[in-house]
Amino acid sequence: MSKKKIIILSSFVLLIFVFLIIMFTIILPKINKEKEWEEQVRQYYAAKIEIYEEENNKYSDYEVDVAFLGDSLTEGYDVTNYYQEFLVVNRGIGGETTIGLEKRMQVSVYDLKPKVVVMLIGANNMNDMFSNYENLLNGLKENLPDTKVVILSLTAMGGEHWGPKNQLAAYNNVKISKYAEKYGFYYVDLFTPLYDIESGQVYDGYTSDGGHFTKVGYDVVTSLVKPVVIEALNSFYEENSFENR
Repeated sequence: MSKKKIIILSSFVLLIFVFLIIMFTIILPKINKEKEWEEQVRQYYAAKIEIYEEENNKYSDYEVDVAFLGDSLTEGYDVTNYYQEFLVVNRGIGGETTIGLEKRMQVSVYDLKPKVVVMLIGANNMNDMFSNYENLLNGLKENLPDTKVVILSLTAMGGEHWGPKNQLAAYNNVKISKYAEKYGFYYVDLFTPLYDIESGQVYDGYTSDGGHFTKVGYDVVTSLVKPVVIEALNSFYEENSFENR
């Protein structure tokens, strides 16, 4: 074998050796970690759905005053504390998208039949949230014709990860408000009161990481949402023969 062939073969063997090292020390552990994370997410999601099913069996139709529907912003919202005068349930799941929410609407809200639904969704898939956003609204209208629906806008954000999404969020909110008007749903603008024009981001202290609310942030959100929830409940009672709880 010539010296040139030996060098080429040696280089090839070395490349394979380096590739195997990278594969077993970096790529495979990363893949396994991602699979492990995906399995944890799947199990968590399944557990939440099981909790919803159990809760649904506890309540009769229209016994629940308000159901909050959405992603981590909803899941982290201590609604039982902020809305103590009402019977409320939290149907938020961290990381949720409009796509995922559509798949769980039956157990999350249709089977529950609350008097009022408050929905905040879209932050985790802002680029394609309108591929099925109207499906969610259609589903609420058709499956819960007596339920009053409150649609919340996307929120103002901050930081390196969330901050750059403010422009898209503001644009999407225009469409969300138009959809709410089309379906006769209530609409609450959370973006404007949370947005600091001077910094171009969410006000300091309102979030812990630019996207998720602190207690101060939830206090502000509640001050905006609660009056509309009360209005929606009153409207429900006026239109239906249910005793005001």
